Amino acid sequence: MFLIVGLGNPEKKYEKTFHNMGFIAAGDCAELLGAKFRKKECEASVAEGYLGGEKVIIARPMTYMNASGRAVKQLCAKYKVAPDELVVLYDDYDLPKGHVRIRGSGSAGTHNGMRSVIAELGFSDFTRVRVGIRDPEVEIPLIDYVLSEVRKEDYDLFASACRRAAEAAVSLARGEALDLVMGKYNG
Repeated sequence: MFLIVGLGNPEKKYEKTFHNMGFIAAGDCAELLGAKFRKKECEASVAEGYLGGEKVIIARPMTYMNASGRAVKQLCAKYKVAPDELVVLYDDYDLPKGHVRIRGSGSAGTHNGMRSVIAELGFSDFTRVRVGIRDPEVEIPLIDYVLSEVRKEDYDLFASACRRAAEAAVSLARGEALDLVMGKYNG
């Protein structure tokens, strides 16, 4: 069993915002596994895929970003997911736009969704795949920035970054070693 969770906000108005990179990457994971988001459970939209006969759950919490941890905690409990079977995909303002960074543990940094996940789970030793969103040309408050839409000239860059993040998550679910996946996708 493996659980991949993409963080974001559920309303259509947030669909193309920086804060929904996790949702987009989770959609790419589902596509890579031939899965569809058909179920609603544990305050999340859920897709089920399989790798080598093993179930992979892909989820998008419907709780809004700042309460994402509730859904993650419920999903981990329902599916009896261990910390090393969890991957969380999300946007990261601390990384340059379009960069992907994978870590096996760490803090929440400036990300309120990750703060919620860590607080609800009570641990931080799970894998996270971050999609960088910082654009040095844009100088607005962080909360306004993460909820703003990606500029049209950057769509391809972010689509590619989300796809790489999804490929990394699927590689981890397939059982590839974390350090090898980091070597392949970080940067």
